[in-house]
Amino acid sequence: MIAPSPLGWSEAISLGDLLQRQAAVDGSRPALVLPGERRTYAELAAGAARVAASLIGLGVRHGEHVGMLLPNGVEALETIFGVALAGAVLVPINVRFRAAELGHIVRDGDLAAIITVDPTGSYTDFVALLGQALPGFAEASRGRIELEAAPSLRAVVALGGEGIGPCIAEAEFTALGEGVTEAELRERRARVALRDPALVLYTSGTTSAPRGCLITHEGLVRNWTTVGRRLRMSAEDRVWNPLPLFHVGGIGVTILTFSHGAALIADTHFEPDAAFAAIGRERPTVLYPVFPPIMLALINDPRFERLDLTAVRAMSTVGDPKLIRRVQAAIPGAVHVTTYGLTETSGISTYHDIDAPLELRMATAGSPQPGIEVRTVNPETGIETATGVPGEIRIRGWNVFAGYYGRPERSAEAFDAAGWLRTDDQGWLDDDGHLHFEGRLDEMIKVGGENTSPAEVEAFLGSHPAVHMAQVVGVPDPRLGEVAAAFLELKPGAEFDEAALLEFCDGEIARFKVPRHVRFVREWPMSATKVQKSALRESLLEELAASGGEESR
Repeated sequence: MIAPSPLGWSEAISLGDLLQRQAAVDGSRPALVLPGERRTYAELAAGAARVAASLIGLGVRHGEHVGMLLPNGVEALETIFGVALAGAVLVPINVRFRAAELGHIVRDGDLAAIITVDPTGSYTDFVALLGQALPGFAEASRGRIELEAAPSLRAVVALGGEGIGPCIAEAEFTALGEGVTEAELRERRARVALRDPALVLYTSGTTSAPRGCLITHEGLVRNWTTVGRRLRMSAEDRVWNPLPLFHVGGIGVTILTFSHGAALIADTHFEPDAAFAAIGRERPTVLYPVFPPIMLALINDPRFERLDLTAVRAMSTVGDPKLIRRVQAAIPGAVHVTTYGLTETSGISTYHDIDAPLELRMATAGSPQPGIEVRTVNPETGIETATGVPGEIRIRGWNVFAGYYGRPERSAEAFDAAGWLRTDDQGWLDDDGHLHFEGRLDEMIKVGGENTSPAEVEAFLGSHPAVHMAQVVGVPDPRLGEVAAAFLELKPGAEFDEAALLEFCDGEIARFKVPRHVRFVREWPMSATKVQKSALRESLLEELAASGGEESR
């Protein structure tokens, strides 16, 4: 089935022009709210323009790639929009990456320059990390980097401090832009086409080396501006965004906020104590945690019941319908909307209108963005499935990425002959074209021939009052072929064991869905925002192999 898009209109604009336009409309409005630091639209736009001028003065050319290795904050936002104003392409780098991952992105992404932060006062020494990732970096000359390990890299800027090793100091970087004229900056902006890449976003790489997704200005800005319209955003809104700015969600929520002149409430990273303080102090009208680990960390905290959330009118997370209902019940005065998307679709493919009926918002992932087509097909034959019949979700439209950078063969494989993006996700469409998401095709567990959705089992286990979060993977079994294995994080002070889990499942879910292996964890292996299930599965397989295997129940 192919789902129709709802009627609506959307506007395309380049990423750099988005911020400059809002500053021209009302530059005095608050744009960014951080603990102890604030910026108006005029101030943030001026900072972005300075970064753009400095990049031009540094010699960064139109279309070249600039890496951003920065925590959330003013500098990161000025860099995001400044790179776009300079006509360059931003490559956000996960600040959790270690040397091997960082080195891969610098080389694979053909980075011409990197903007990072001086280690003084920073929680991570990114300059030292670059030294570990790139042989010869520490010995290179300041501002004249020539490395066999990264032949495209010419300069690294370290904001703050006085400069270190081969890195250009912030004062030097700013001085480079002083000779760049307004006419040069306008010309760079004018050369940006809407179908030009704005970002190269690297996927998490849980099963292979990270691949860079080419995200266009149109796909990114038009998509998230449309999300804002479906949320009925206005300049009076205040949006809490706990997501990292190296992630499509973090950048996307920033765009939906700035495209409507609203205020963005953020922090360097998500941490429950700081989050409770910010929400209580700033009284946001929209909460945008998106990912279950963030939202669960809030609603499972004893302080949540004392938090004043009367100003919140809308919020968004993703997950199984059971989890969505739980989140909605936790903040009954707000309208909960959810979505389906992936990095390759600029973060969003389907969404809810904020006035959609409650049950529709609880049970589905919404309808396609205006102008976007969503269909479900048999993954083996490519034949479209009927209404209500699960199949692989495929997407076609202006939000779809332009391919994987430097990987033409892999890019071609990502699309079918008719130009539909293969998502490797499973779901089905109802009579009204709303998407029901069922999970990753490669994560579906086949227990004795019965298909089992990990998301469904996770939602059920997560409904137990002792469970903070559950993750379910499939592992081989000599009798059933494959069985479910559950990893559980308990709430503080809770008591729950495998026997209690079996009792909880008995008679409530089909026996083939009941986990045959149960492990309790305190910390999760994480990518940017998601639990790395492959790491959980591998750790269990290694444990079982070392013990000679374990008989399933």
